[in-house]
Amino acid sequence: MSNDMTDFNSEDIIKKEARGLGDDSDFGEVQEILGEFIITQKGTVDKERYYFPKSLVERFDGDTVYFKVTKEEAKPHKRD
Repeated sequence: MSNDMTDFNSEDIIKKEARGLGDDSDFGEVQEILGEFIITQKGTVDKERYYFPKSLVERFDGDTVYFKVTKEEAKPHKRD
């Protein structure tokens, strides 16, 4: 089973919901693809941005991009 992004175009995931493992792992919405990173943003006032390597994508169902990380595991990928 492949975990890379060859199943869909990177542009297809822009403005799609970003989630991880567990019910509380909401990473907002995919904002852009920058090299090997997928940048997500959550919030409108207190914005949280995450820079996830493409290798962390588990799947994309057409509406949501799922990453192979929990909210806790995502902390090193968070940027202010």
